[in-house]
Amino acid sequence: MNISFFRKICCLSAFLLTLASVALAYDRTLRIDYIFSGTADTQEISLDELSCFDGWYGRCKNLDTLVLKGNGQISMRSAQTGQILYIQSFSTLFQEWQTTEEATLTRRSFENVFLLPMPQEKVVVRVELYSFKGGVSAFFEHTVDPSDILIRHLPVRDDVPSRYIHKSGSSRDCIDVAIVAEGYTAGEAELFYEDAAVAAREILSYEPFRSLSDRFNFIAVALPSAQSGVSVPLEGDWKDTALSSHFSTFYSDRYLTTLRLRTLHDYLAGLPYEHIIILANTDTYGGGGIYNSYTLTTAHHPAFKPVVVHEFGHSFAGLADEYFYDDQYSPYYFPQVEPWEQNITTLRDFPSKWLGMLPKGTSVPSDIAPCPAEEMWKRIEAGESAAKFIGVYEGAGYMSKGAYRPYPDCRMHTNLAPVFCPVCQEAIRRVIDFQTL
Repeated sequence: MNISFFRKICCLSAFLLTLASVALAYDRTLRIDYIFSGTADTQEISLDELSCFDGWYGRCKNLDTLVLKGNGQISMRSAQTGQILYIQSFSTLFQEWQTTEEATLTRRSFENVFLLPMPQEKVVVRVELYSFKGGVSAFFEHTVDPSDILIRHLPVRDDVPSRYIHKSGSSRDCIDVAIVAEGYTAGEAELFYEDAAVAAREILSYEPFRSLSDRFNFIAVALPSAQSGVSVPLEGDWKDTALSSHFSTFYSDRYLTTLRLRTLHDYLAGLPYEHIIILANTDTYGGGGIYNSYTLTTAHHPAFKPVVVHEFGHSFAGLADEYFYDDQYSPYYFPQVEPWEQNITTLRDFPSKWLGMLPKGTSVPSDIAPCPAEEMWKRIEAGESAAKFIGVYEGAGYMSKGAYRPYPDCRMHTNLAPVFCPVCQEAIRRVIDFQTL
């Protein structure tokens, strides 16, 4: 290559990086609220409100690239140059609801909130939603002018106490996770802090979180509720709680979520957070995790510890469920599309997944597991290599046929698995490195 030409390319790259740093303010956050609505076959994206608050607690590296595709993406580019300044992928409850029978019978709307670094010039924001067959199913573009007088400034709430339960460094260098109380009264704040500490310790006890714990900050936010506990519609028990969360989401009894994302983010405005874990003050089993949205799980069921780790695997690392039962109304995965989640495959593009981690001679797909899970874990504990059990086992993503998982058992498969499998560990590490290196 011509040396002078190479130098010009390097100078241009440096110039573009300088432009990006000038175009973004790392001391303020732009919050954009949208309404996603539609039916099983239609999708509409509407702008709801623009607001901002002091501080930026998202990633400060790799702003213009993605580590995972997600079920949707939001991007921000310079209105003047077209340069991508920031991009983030996500999943939504709305898209999940579209796969239910209810979505064929009625129309619904869902709140969605996204946090972006505040631009210093006019930008074009684009939101895209993807179908489960991989294509763009809806998109919406709009211009944001940072001088717009109708961008509402959100003050830090002085009625919501918080404390760090694990702090490794600044938000520039670490991933900020807020653990939020739901269904805890003001008098139960100390109980919540204890539960939040358990959740953080449990997550950080799993690899690769354990080895990379110095890249995380956890702050516990003792959001007070008027009543103790959360709503259980199956029992006719409705509670007055801060986030109005409830079981029986989409009529699935153990699915615990909140639809009040605006309220959630209103309470968190100004606090250091990028990822959210909500702890529900109940012993009823259940939870949910939505990629780059939130984890919500019960704090007092005996399975609290493995469940909070499992759900954080969804919301933080975009891991798919590895179990299957074949009773969903419509499938999430199709043979002509390779899932974006790193721990399952349809074999459409398996080389992009864990092919390089397979033991020599492993068949694709693999035979049934070489031994029961309980025996496998005992053999691994006794010193046998965990890597030798990596394969391509049919049954994952709620489907017994056509979807494959990398391990006989894993934290993303059952509550009894003591660890994330090697493939999931590598997938989590990739996300952590992307956000911090």
